[in-house]
Amino acid sequence: MLSTAALLADTPAQLLPARELMAFTLASHILLVPFGVALPFITLLMHHRALRRDDAVALLLARRWSAVMAVQFAVGVVTGTVLSFELGLLWPGMMGRWGDVFGLGFGVEAWAFFLEAVLIAIYLYGWRRLRPWTHFWLAVPLPLAALMGAFGIIAANSWMNTPQGFALDAQGNPVDVDVRQAVFTPIFGPEYWHFVVAMFLTAGYVVAGVYAVGWLRGRRDRYHRLGFTLPFTVAAVLTPVQFMLGDSAARAVFHKQPIKFAATEIVWKTDTHVPEYMFGRLNSDGTISGGLRIPQLDSILAGFKPSTQVTGLTSVPAADRPTAVQATIAHWAFDIMVTIGSLLILLALWYGWCWLRHRDLPRSRWFFRCAAVAGAACLVTVECGWITTEVGRQPWIVYHHMRVSEAVTDTHAGSLWAMLGIVIVVYVAVFGSFLAVVLKMRARWRVADESRAAARPAPAPEADTPYGPRGEPEPTAARAAPGGGSDHTPGGAL
Repeated sequence: MLSTAALLADTPAQLLPARELMAFTLASHILLVPFGVALPFITLLMHHRALRRDDAVALLLARRWSAVMAVQFAVGVVTGTVLSFELGLLWPGMMGRWGDVFGLGFGVEAWAFFLEAVLIAIYLYGWRRLRPWTHFWLAVPLPLAALMGAFGIIAANSWMNTPQGFALDAQGNPVDVDVRQAVFTPIFGPEYWHFVVAMFLTAGYVVAGVYAVGWLRGRRDRYHRLGFTLPFTVAAVLTPVQFMLGDSAARAVFHKQPIKFAATEIVWKTDTHVPEYMFGRLNSDGTISGGLRIPQLDSILAGFKPSTQVTGLTSVPAADRPTAVQATIAHWAFDIMVTIGSLLILLALWYGWCWLRHRDLPRSRWFFRCAAVAGAACLVTVECGWITTEVGRQPWIVYHHMRVSEAVTDTHAGSLWAMLGIVIVVYVAVFGSFLAVVLKMRARWRVADESRAAARPAPAPEADTPYGPRGEPEPTAARAAPGGGSDHTPGGAL
């Protein structure tokens, strides 16, 4: 505690509110990122199934998901734009000195954002106005634009973790920038694929969880079955893949950022035959309180043998490493992420076993209870992943080149605290509005499904849409677009 207090005493007063403001906006924005990156792909997968099998229920699901995707994108614009401004306003030391080196990633993300906005507009516009297959193929670049945006952001973040692609002049300023090296850093590949698969996995479990809740409430129609099965299958297939990618990413951190690895695993002294601690708390004197101790496992996981040497936190001065509190935070975040990932593997195996044996969903209500909470659990792991990445790198904002305290703004601390309060209020309003809009759409769709089932056959899915221009004469069954058909879905949800 004394060393932590000494380090905090040497930091600017505005550092803490700047960190809290950035942490809050990032933690809020990242809740939307899985849907921005992966929901377009899941929607198009359902759309393709609908057209290939002439499946009206699948088409209904696809167009409703596209409406949610558009609302989510609009909210993501707000939260993402705030983050962009904060990078320059809160951390001018980093952007002013290093922006020319790693700024290309933000440029790529900006272009991807504009491209994604155009493609989403075309996709929404096309439901009523384009031929079904033309509409589908025009939307195929949408998931690629989402992956392009993720590429830009991860390129920037991986450079902050393993900076390269530049030389330093006599004043310590970067010169002779090599853009290719600055983008493709040693940690970029493991971090990018780990992040992308996490987004797809999270979006799949969250979407499936909506229909799992409906299933538990007695809505056993094909609408809910298909709405659950497709996204859950995507997530279940990717779950073991993600576990292997996570292991690869952790091993890359072991080789390229040994002090971050030491913080994540709360390793105090450099040694071999290092035990693994599940949870536990690192004290300032190097002792560990609580947790489950597994002998030699940390060395085995890092280098596949007990004799692997793991670098400890004390291998560098106290000012160049995370504090005991920061190391404990990174360690808990990492362990929570691993624990949830392990449980999701069991859930995916349960689903796969029942599907291979019976070609049917598990019949246990406990399975659907677990599936209903899997999406929320995945959002927790996404938060934990970023906590591990950012807190484990402390005190560096650019690893071994610039400290966070050197990059922070000169703005008065009181102003930053006030700004944090304003941002919290605004974000609560924005996310509340987002939730209200989605719930309103769900209620309207449910009423439409119930009236359709009770009163008349449904119009063709390509003509009857839950968004777009109003006041047009409703098409009859005779004018239905190709791929239409009767679609009785009582009690529909999202």
